[in-house]
Amino acid sequence: MRSRMSWEDLWPLLWDGTLDTLYMVGLATLFTILLGLPLGVLLFVSRHNGLAPMPKLNALLGAVINFGRSLPFIVLLIALIPFTRLIIGTTLGSTAAVPITIGAFPFFARLTENALDEVDYGRIEAILSMGGNLRQVIFKSLLPEALPTLLAGITLTIVMLIGFSSMAGVIGGGGL
Repeated sequence: MRSRMSWEDLWPLLWDGTLDTLYMVGLATLFTILLGLPLGVLLFVSRHNGLAPMPKLNALLGAVINFGRSLPFIVLLIALIPFTRLIIGTTLGSTAAVPITIGAFPFFARLTENALDEVDYGRIEAILSMGGNLRQVIFKSLLPEALPTLLAGITLTIVMLIGFSSMAGVIGGGGL
C-alpha cells in the first residue's frame, strides 16, 4: 500500500520552491539588466547611422547577440555546466543558475535596442543642437524617453526567466 502526501507535507516544499525561484529569477533579472542594457545602448549608438558609428563593433555585437538568442536554452544550459562550476563552484542550487542570465541578456539587449529605436529622433537632435554630448543624449533623452518600453521589456524578460528557471531545475538549479 502506498502512502499519500498530504497538503501539510507539500506546503513547505511549495514554499521553498517558490522562494528558490524568486531568488533565482531576481538575481538573473538584475544581472540580465546590468549586461543587456549597456549592450543594447551600445548596439543602438554604434550603428552605421548611429550617434557614434562603429560598424565593425556593431556587426560583432550583433552577431554575438543573434547567436545567443538563437541557441535553444536547454542546450545552452547543459553547455554552460563547466562554466557555471568554474564561476560559482557548483552547478546545484539557486545561485548556480548562471546560464539563466547568459540566456536572457542577449534577448534584453535586443529589446533595449528596439526600445531606443522608438525614441523620437527630434529629441536627440535637440540635445545635440544645444551642444550636448553622447552621454547627455543617452541619459537625458534616450533612456528616459524609452523607459516605458524598457519596463515592458523587463517584464517580458522576467516572464522568460521564470520559464528558464524551470528548465534550470531539470539539471539541479533551484534546489539546495
